[in-house]
Amino acid sequence: MTSAPAAVLLPVGRFDPIGLDDLVEEASLLARVDRKYVVRTAELAGLLAAAPASTRALEIRGVRDFGYRSTYFDTPDRTSYLLAGRRRRRRFKMRTRAYLDTGTSWLEVKTRRGRDLTVKERVAHHDALDGPLTDDGRAFVAGRLAAAGITVDVAALEPVLVTAYRRSTLYLPEARSRVTIDTDLGWTSLTSVDRPVLERPTLAIVETKSGSSPSAFDRLLWSRGHRPCRISKYGVGMAALHPELPRLKWHRVLDQHLHVPRTAGTFPSHRLCTR
Repeated sequence: MTSAPAAVLLPVGRFDPIGLDDLVEEASLLARVDRKYVVRTAELAGLLAAAPASTRALEIRGVRDFGYRSTYFDTPDRTSYLLAGRRRRRRFKMRTRAYLDTGTSWLEVKTRRGRDLTVKERVAHHDALDGPLTDDGRAFVAGRLAAAGITVDVAALEPVLVTAYRRSTLYLPEARSRVTIDTDLGWTSLTSVDRPVLERPTLAIVETKSGSSPSAFDRLLWSRGHRPCRISKYGVGMAALHPELPRLKWHRVLDQHLHVPRTAGTFPSHRLCTR
Protein backbone atom coordinates (compact mmCIF):
# COMPACT_ATOMS: atom_id res chain seq x y z
CA MET A 1 0.00 0.00 0.00
CA THR A 2 1.31 3.45 -0.89
CA SER A 3 1.76 5.35 2.36
CA ALA A 4 3.57 8.48 3.50
CA PRO A 5 6.49 8.74 1.05
CA ALA A 6 10.03 9.54 2.12
CA ALA A 7 10.88 13.17 1.55
CA VAL A 8 12.88 14.46 -1.42
CA LEU A 9 14.29 17.63 0.10
CA LEU A 10 13.90 20.61 -2.21
CA PRO A 11 16.25 23.60 -1.88
CA VAL A 12 13.58 26.15 -1.03
CA GLY A 13 15.36 27.56 2.01
CA ARG A 14 16.58 30.65 0.16
CA PHE A 15 13.04 31.89 -0.37
CA ASP A 16 11.21 34.04 2.15
CA PRO A 17 8.30 32.22 3.78
CA ILE A 18 4.60 32.87 3.29
CA GLY A 19 1.85 31.56 5.58
CA LEU A 20 -1.19 29.66 4.37
CA ASP A 21 -3.70 32.45 5.04
CA ASP A 22 -1.54 34.99 3.21
CA LEU A 23 -1.02 32.61 0.30
CA VAL A 24 -4.75 32.05 -0.09
CA GLU A 25 -5.41 35.80 0.03
CA GLU A 26 -2.57 36.82 -2.27
CA ALA A 27 -2.93 34.06 -4.87
CA SER A 28 -6.71 33.84 -5.09
CA LEU A 29 -7.44 34.08 -8.80
CA LEU A 30 -11.00 34.24 -10.07
CA ALA A 31 -9.87 32.99 -13.47
CA ARG A 32 -6.68 30.97 -13.69
CA VAL A 33 -4.82 28.76 -16.09
CA ASP A 34 -3.29 25.55 -14.75
CA ARG A 35 -0.30 24.07 -16.55
CA LYS A 36 1.29 20.74 -15.57
CA TYR A 37 4.76 19.48 -16.34
CA VAL A 38 6.61 16.22 -15.63
CA VAL A 39 10.18 16.99 -14.56
CA ARG A 40 12.99 14.76 -13.38
CA THR A 41 13.82 15.42 -9.73
CA ALA A 42 17.49 15.87 -10.68
CA GLU A 43 16.50 19.08 -12.48
CA LEU A 44 14.58 20.66 -9.61
CA ALA A 45 17.56 22.21 -7.83
CA GLY A 46 18.61 24.05 -10.98
CA LEU A 47 15.07 25.27 -11.64
CA LEU A 48 14.66 26.56 -8.09
CA ALA A 49 18.07 28.27 -8.20
CA ALA A 50 16.93 30.15 -11.32
CA ALA A 51 13.52 31.14 -9.90
CA PRO A 52 12.91 34.86 -9.25
CA ALA A 53 14.49 36.09 -6.01
CA SER A 54 11.10 37.43 -4.91
CA THR A 55 9.64 33.90 -4.84
CA ARG A 56 8.21 32.87 -1.48
CA ALA A 57 7.70 29.36 -0.11
CA LEU A 58 4.67 28.18 1.83
CA GLU A 59 5.73 27.48 5.41
CA ILE A 60 3.56 26.07 8.19
CA ARG A 61 5.09 25.66 11.65
CA GLY A 62 8.57 25.73 10.19
CA VAL A 63 7.82 23.03 7.57
CA ARG A 64 8.01 23.63 3.82
CA ASP A 65 7.05 20.29 2.31
CA PHE A 66 4.00 18.26 3.21
CA GLY A 67 2.74 14.70 2.76
CA TYR A 68 -0.55 14.15 0.92
CA ARG A 69 -2.61 11.02 0.33
CA SER A 70 -5.66 10.96 -1.90
CA THR A 71 -8.11 8.07 -2.20
CA TYR A 72 -10.20 8.26 -5.38
CA PHE A 73 -13.68 6.83 -5.83
CA ASP A 74 -15.35 5.58 -8.98
CA THR A 75 -18.24 3.37 -10.08
CA PRO A 76 -17.68 -0.27 -11.08
CA ASP A 77 -17.90 0.74 -14.75
CA ARG A 78 -15.37 3.57 -14.16
CA THR A 79 -17.69 6.46 -14.97
CA SER A 80 -15.36 9.13 -13.53
CA TYR A 81 -12.32 7.80 -15.39
CA LEU A 82 -14.09 7.49 -18.73
CA LEU A 83 -15.84 10.87 -18.56
CA ALA A 84 -12.51 12.61 -17.87
CA GLY A 85 -10.51 10.61 -20.39
CA ARG A 86 -13.06 11.27 -23.13
CA ARG A 87 -13.17 14.98 -22.22
CA ARG A 88 -16.88 15.09 -21.59
CA ARG A 89 -18.15 18.56 -20.82
CA ARG A 90 -19.77 17.37 -17.61
CA ARG A 91 -17.46 15.18 -15.53
CA PHE A 92 -16.35 14.68 -11.95
CA LYS A 93 -13.69 13.41 -9.58
CA MET A 94 -14.33 12.34 -6.02
CA ARG A 95 -11.72 11.65 -3.36
CA THR A 96 -10.74 11.94 0.24
CA ARG A 97 -7.53 13.88 0.77
CA ALA A 98 -5.44 13.32 3.89
CA TYR A 99 -2.81 15.82 5.01
CA LEU A 100 -0.37 13.41 6.58
CA ASP A 101 1.64 15.94 8.58
CA THR A 102 -1.38 17.43 10.35
CA GLY A 103 -3.68 14.41 10.52
CA THR A 104 -6.57 16.27 8.89
CA SER A 105 -8.61 14.99 5.97
CA TRP A 106 -11.38 16.15 3.65
CA LEU A 107 -13.95 14.73 1.27
CA GLU A 108 -13.69 16.55 -2.05
CA VAL A 109 -15.84 16.64 -5.18
CA LYS A 110 -14.51 18.31 -8.30
CA THR A 111 -16.95 18.87 -11.15
CA ARG A 112 -16.58 20.20 -14.65
CA ARG A 113 -19.67 22.09 -15.76
CA GLY A 114 -19.35 22.96 -19.41
CA ARG A 115 -16.18 24.12 -21.13
CA ASP A 116 -14.89 26.74 -18.75
CA LEU A 117 -16.19 26.13 -15.24
CA THR A 118 -14.46 23.75 -12.83
CA VAL A 119 -15.72 23.69 -9.24
CA LYS A 120 -14.03 21.98 -6.29
CA GLU A 121 -15.98 21.68 -3.04
CA ARG A 122 -15.07 19.87 0.15
CA VAL A 123 -16.14 19.06 3.69
CA ALA A 124 -14.22 17.65 6.64
CA HIS A 125 -14.34 13.84 6.59
CA HIS A 126 -12.17 10.95 7.70
CA ASP A 127 -9.73 9.35 5.26
CA ALA A 128 -11.47 6.69 3.16
CA LEU A 129 -8.71 4.24 4.13
CA ASP A 130 -9.90 4.52 7.74
CA GLY A 131 -13.50 3.55 7.03
CA PRO A 132 -16.46 3.89 4.67
CA LEU A 133 -18.07 7.21 3.86
CA THR A 134 -20.57 8.52 6.37
CA ASP A 135 -24.19 9.11 5.44
CA ASP A 136 -23.50 12.84 5.56
CA GLY A 137 -20.54 12.34 3.26
CA ARG A 138 -22.57 10.49 0.66
CA ALA A 139 -25.31 13.11 0.89
CA PHE A 140 -22.71 15.81 0.26
CA VAL A 141 -21.43 13.98 -2.83
CA ALA A 142 -24.95 13.42 -4.14
CA GLY A 143 -25.79 17.10 -3.70
CA ARG A 144 -22.65 18.34 -5.47
CA LEU A 145 -23.12 16.00 -8.42
CA ALA A 146 -26.79 16.91 -8.76
CA ALA A 147 -25.92 20.61 -8.70
CA ALA A 148 -23.54 20.00 -11.60
CA GLY A 149 -26.16 18.11 -13.58
CA ILE A 150 -24.21 14.83 -13.36
CA THR A 151 -26.20 11.64 -12.89
CA VAL A 152 -24.30 8.97 -10.94
CA ASP A 153 -25.41 6.21 -8.59
CA VAL A 154 -23.67 7.52 -5.47
CA ALA A 155 -24.29 4.24 -3.64
CA ALA A 156 -22.11 2.50 -6.25
CA LEU A 157 -19.06 4.73 -5.71
CA GLU A 158 -16.16 2.82 -4.15
CA PRO A 159 -12.47 3.49 -3.39
CA VAL A 160 -10.37 2.41 -6.39
CA LEU A 161 -6.98 4.17 -6.23
CA VAL A 162 -4.63 5.74 -3.69
CA THR A 163 -2.02 8.34 -4.61
CA ALA A 164 0.66 9.61 -2.25
CA TYR A 165 3.28 12.33 -2.68
CA ARG A 166 5.01 15.24 -0.98
CA ARG A 167 4.26 18.81 -2.01
CA SER A 168 6.08 22.13 -1.81
CA THR A 169 4.24 25.31 -2.81
CA LEU A 170 5.77 28.53 -4.12
CA TYR A 171 4.25 31.97 -4.59
CA LEU A 172 5.42 34.40 -7.30
CA PRO A 173 4.18 37.83 -6.18
CA GLU A 174 4.71 39.71 -9.45
CA ALA A 175 2.11 37.59 -11.24
CA ARG A 176 0.22 36.50 -8.10
CA SER A 177 0.79 32.95 -9.29
CA ARG A 178 1.42 29.68 -7.48
CA VAL A 179 3.66 26.74 -8.26
CA THR A 180 3.26 23.30 -6.67
CA ILE A 181 5.99 20.67 -6.87
CA ASP A 182 4.96 17.08 -6.10
CA THR A 183 7.69 14.50 -5.46
CA ASP A 184 7.97 10.90 -4.19
CA LEU A 185 5.08 9.93 -6.42
CA GLY A 186 3.28 6.65 -5.75
CA TRP A 187 0.00 4.99 -6.75
CA THR A 188 -1.74 1.86 -5.41
CA SER A 189 -4.75 0.13 -6.94
CA LEU A 190 -7.46 -0.85 -4.47
CA THR A 191 -9.48 -3.00 -6.86
CA SER A 192 -6.97 -5.74 -7.72
CA VAL A 193 -6.41 -8.62 -5.31
CA ASP A 194 -2.63 -8.15 -5.35
CA ARG A 195 -2.90 -4.32 -5.12
CA PRO A 196 -0.28 -3.40 -7.74
CA VAL A 197 1.86 -0.33 -7.14
CA LEU A 198 3.29 2.30 -9.48
CA GLU A 199 6.26 4.31 -8.17
CA ARG A 200 8.11 7.16 -9.82
CA PRO A 201 10.63 8.47 -7.25
CA THR A 202 12.82 10.17 -9.88
CA LEU A 203 9.97 12.24 -11.33
CA ALA A 204 8.08 15.29 -10.11
CA ILE A 205 4.83 16.88 -11.23
CA VAL A 206 5.13 20.66 -11.38
CA GLU A 207 1.92 22.66 -11.71
CA THR A 208 1.67 26.40 -12.26
CA LYS A 209 -1.49 28.36 -11.50
CA SER A 210 -1.57 31.84 -12.97
CA GLY A 211 -3.71 34.29 -14.87
CA SER A 212 -4.03 34.26 -18.63
CA SER A 213 -0.35 35.17 -19.04
CA PRO A 214 2.27 32.50 -18.29
CA SER A 215 4.24 32.97 -15.08
CA ALA A 216 7.99 33.46 -14.81
CA PHE A 217 8.22 29.84 -13.71
CA ASP A 218 6.42 28.70 -16.88
CA ARG A 219 8.92 30.62 -18.99
CA LEU A 220 11.78 29.13 -16.98
CA LEU A 221 10.47 25.63 -17.63
CA TRP A 222 10.02 26.39 -21.33
CA SER A 223 13.59 27.69 -21.59
CA ARG A 224 14.77 24.27 -20.36
CA GLY A 225 12.77 22.28 -22.84
CA HIS A 226 9.69 21.44 -20.78
CA ARG A 227 6.19 21.84 -22.17
CA PRO A 228 2.80 21.45 -20.48
CA CYS A 229 1.27 18.00 -20.72
CA ARG A 230 -2.03 16.34 -19.93
CA ILE A 231 -1.59 14.51 -16.66
CA SER A 232 -4.07 13.59 -13.98
CA LYS A 233 -2.84 11.60 -11.00
CA TYR A 234 -6.09 9.67 -11.06
CA GLY A 235 -6.12 9.15 -14.81
CA VAL A 236 -2.53 7.99 -15.23
CA GLY A 237 -2.66 5.83 -12.11
CA MET A 238 -5.74 3.96 -13.28
CA ALA A 239 -4.43 3.56 -16.84
CA ALA A 240 -1.03 2.34 -15.65
CA LEU A 241 -2.29 -0.16 -13.10
CA HIS A 242 -5.28 -1.39 -15.10
CA PRO A 243 -4.11 -2.25 -18.62
CA GLU A 244 -7.63 -3.42 -19.48
CA LEU A 245 -8.72 0.24 -19.46
CA PRO A 246 -8.29 2.41 -22.57
CA ARG A 247 -5.49 4.95 -22.10
CA LEU A 248 -7.55 7.75 -23.67
CA LYS A 249 -6.02 11.23 -23.41
CA TRP A 250 -3.25 10.05 -21.07
CA HIS A 251 -1.51 7.73 -23.54
CA ARG A 252 1.22 10.22 -24.44
CA VAL A 253 2.26 11.11 -20.90
CA LEU A 254 2.28 7.41 -19.98
CA ASP A 255 4.50 6.58 -22.95
CA GLN A 256 6.81 9.59 -23.02
CA HIS A 257 7.10 10.72 -19.40
CA LEU A 258 6.14 7.92 -17.02
CA HIS A 259 7.49 5.17 -19.30
CA VAL A 260 4.69 2.76 -18.52
CA PRO A 261 4.55 -0.01 -21.13
CA ARG A 262 1.16 -1.03 -22.44
CA THR A 263 1.75 -4.51 -21.04
CA ALA A 264 2.36 -3.16 -17.52
CA GLY A 265 -0.13 -5.53 -15.98
CA THR A 266 2.00 -8.53 -16.96
CA PHE A 267 4.95 -7.51 -14.77
CA PRO A 268 5.46 -10.37 -12.28
CA SER A 269 6.40 -8.06 -9.40
CA HIS A 270 3.47 -5.68 -10.02
CA ARG A 271 5.83 -2.89 -8.99
CA LEU A 272 6.52 -0.60 -11.91
CA CYS A 273 9.79 1.15 -11.18
CA THR A 274 11.05 4.07 -13.20
CA ARG A 275 13.86 3.53 -15.62
